[in-house]
Parts: sequence; C-alpha cells; structure tokens
Amino acid sequence: MWGKTRMMDERRYFELADAVFREIEDRFNDVDADDVDVERAGDVITLTFRDGRKCIINTQRPTRQIWLAANARAWHFDFDETTSRWVDDKGQGVELVTQVAEIVRESAGIAV
Repeated sequence: MWGKTRMMDERRYFELADAVFREIEDRFNDVDADDVDVERAGDVITLTFRDGRKCIINTQRPTRQIWLAANARAWHFDFDETTSRWVDDKGQGVELVTQVAEIVRESAGIAV
C-alpha cells in the first residue's frame, strides 16, 4: 500500500488530504474552543487541549502521507483506495480520523 500512495499524483493527493482535513475540522463544530482549540494553517491542523497538550496533523508531500503526532507518539497514514480512508503505514489497521477521535477522547474527554 505504501508504494501506491507514493505513486499518487500531487493533485489527487492534495484533494484527498484536503477532504480529510475538512472532515476532521467539521467534527469540532460543536466543541467549545476552550476544551479543544482547532487551528488550520495551510497543510497543518493543530488541536490544542485545555491543559496545553497538542495534537498535530500535517501533510507530508514527498511521501504523499498524512502524519499525526500526539502524546509522545506518531503515526504515518497512506490513502487506501479500497476503503477510501487514510490508514497507518505499519499495517496495524489504524485509521486517521478514528485515531484523532481517540486522542481527543483521551486528552479532553470529548467524543468527536
């Protein structure tokens, strides 16, 4: 799967990345910014929790991946054409949006 994502053309990669970024942002429409502040700057979404901890989601153009970092952990996600989802490149079955939701639940006690 990793090789397939790397071969994806840049335009398609940015369309898919933008779509999942919008999906992530939309999940916070009803969340109080004091609990989770969501900031998007270009190819980076930063979630800042009440206690100051952060979750960073960003594109990685050279590898056509999306990277996620939070709580001293990091994940790399490739786009899986068969499921139309961003899944971890380690083959663990971790899906990007689900992992972000889990981080928010653990960090802020909020379901998104």
